[in-house]
Amino acid sequence: MNFSEFFTSKDNIQLDKKTLVILRWIALIGQYLTISIVFFIFKFELPFFYCSLVILIGVLTNLYLQFKFNKNQLNNFASTFFLFYDLIQLSLLLYLTGGITNPFAILLIVPAIVSSTFLNLKSTINLSVATVIILIFLTIYNLPLPHYGELHFHVPDTYLYALPMAIIITLIFLTYFGVRFGIESRKRTEALNKLELILAKEHELESIGLQSAAAAHSLGTPLSTITVVAKELEKEIGKDPKYLKDINLLMSQTKRCSDILKNLSKDQLKEDNFLSNIKIEELLNEIVRSFSEISEKKLSLFAEKNELNPQIERTLEITYGLRNFIGNAVKYSDTSVDISLESNNKITEVKICDDGPGFSEDILNVLGEPYIRSKNKIISSKSGLGLGTFIGKTLLERMKANVKFEKSPNTKGAMVTVKWHTKDLLSI
Repeated sequence: MNFSEFFTSKDNIQLDKKTLVILRWIALIGQYLTISIVFFIFKFELPFFYCSLVILIGVLTNLYLQFKFNKNQLNNFASTFFLFYDLIQLSLLLYLTGGITNPFAILLIVPAIVSSTFLNLKSTINLSVATVIILIFLTIYNLPLPHYGELHFHVPDTYLYALPMAIIITLIFLTYFGVRFGIESRKRTEALNKLELILAKEHELESIGLQSAAAAHSLGTPLSTITVVAKELEKEIGKDPKYLKDINLLMSQTKRCSDILKNLSKDQLKEDNFLSNIKIEELLNEIVRSFSEISEKKLSLFAEKNELNPQIERTLEITYGLRNFIGNAVKYSDTSVDISLESNNKITEVKICDDGPGFSEDILNVLGEPYIRSKNKIISSKSGLGLGTFIGKTLLERMKANVKFEKSPNTKGAMVTVKWHTKDLLSI
């Protein structure tokens, strides 16, 4: 992952209001329970009134956020504002109850951690810097830690200064993790949304095909009736020049409608065949033929080891996934693409090899992830952001396949291996 990716967060990042409200209620209730137990049960000395006042103000702000703030999604600025207030509110409580020596001082990093996961990098940096400043301030300035009577809690200076350093290191570690997790989560979500869009379009095309067949069937009868009536009119008054032109036009347009309906019916028959059960070798042959018609490169299918040749349901996922990887091989190859099919009672395996530059070493371990780009200029000039590979891999994995990316031992180019347990493939 490039460090520059940390600075490419989109401006439309939003935090769900309900999530923030629940987090703040948990914090406020926990704070009040803690000071109440310390003051009333343990009988420790602490400024209970001022602590309660700080918590009460926090309760009022959360009530405002929950009931008066109209938006269900907080934008980056509003989220940062409330998280910054929570940081200040907790800092005041800690100042009144021992500062950095208070064991709950670790909670100061929570606003920055929440920001690193849900908000952009600028907000995370601002909250992290504010947290570091507050930690240093609370190390130097604070009221005594709550205690019994004359007993005071004292620690050596080295230990006292080590506390904020430990918390700062924890802050850096967790914010880095949060930022990386947030970026990868948002990228994957966006890529999955595009995948779902592709599937939705494919299903929409299927639906249109079914509707066109129904229309062809339903319109066939009235169109036949119109044709019969037009022919009778031609017999009765077709010789009259006054009506001849109109009758001929009616006949020609009726024939044109009939041809259109026939084409719709033929397309639908092809679509039905496309979606029916099919031998996996036949499916690969169809895909190979479709690319051979539009490419000058040599595509070869080797099926000597195809012992079982399982009959499968031709799902959109399998078809699109295999087409995607074969299409990539055609795109990156120099002259040829070799596809081998092996099947038996245990496994069914498709290997797609090309004689192109192969997979770049810098992205080989992350292939199948969305939004990646190789540093290899030859490969990157032809490639996008890895969305096609991500979509193809995800679709095939949904169909219980295992997808591997390797270097081809024969062509020295790229090799994609799609492997199923045969029983899983037959059960789809």
